[in-house]
Amino acid sequence: MADGEQGDLLSGIDDVSLMRFLLEDLHDDLLGKVQRFRYLHDVGEQHGRRTMLFGGHVTHNVWVEARSSFVHGNYVATVLLCQSLIENLLAAFLHGGLLDELPPRIQFDETLKRCRAAGILSDGDVTELKKLVALRNPLTHFRNVDDERSLHRRSMATGRYTSDILSKDAWFAISSHRA
Repeated sequence: MADGEQGDLLSGIDDVSLMRFLLEDLHDDLLGKVQRFRYLHDVGEQHGRRTMLFGGHVTHNVWVEARSSFVHGNYVATVLLCQSLIENLLAAFLHGGLLDELPPRIQFDETLKRCRAAGILSDGDVTELKKLVALRNPLTHFRNVDDERSLHRRSMATGRYTSDILSKDAWFAISSHRA
């Protein structure tokens, strides 16, 4: 390579080496991946294979990516995507059901309030969905270790590994779409 030229990030790795790396990655936590995939399959069976999701392409793609992230143990992504899924799903349901005229950009708290008023969500559902937002916010916005919602603080307070906390949060998030 000439001076000043940048190589491809993976230019020094041949296809066989990449395949080995991908197989090793697939093998890591294989039993956990199977367990998480089985859970999603069972949930799909409960709801029916042809369940319609309001919100069009955004909602569909977020759900597909949330499932994939969950199965592969990408727990932060699962939490972030599930909160996006719920927000888009509920607002699209309000809009699609012509229950209420929505502003062009509706805040999630307002969506929850309108869904509760329309009887779409119970008080318990709203509480659970606000918990999801509370899990997402410290992952999206910087939190100092002194903040009680920061991942570090939660780890110190519970004596649990951050990876275990994120796993539990992802399980909660992926099940919250059923609220």
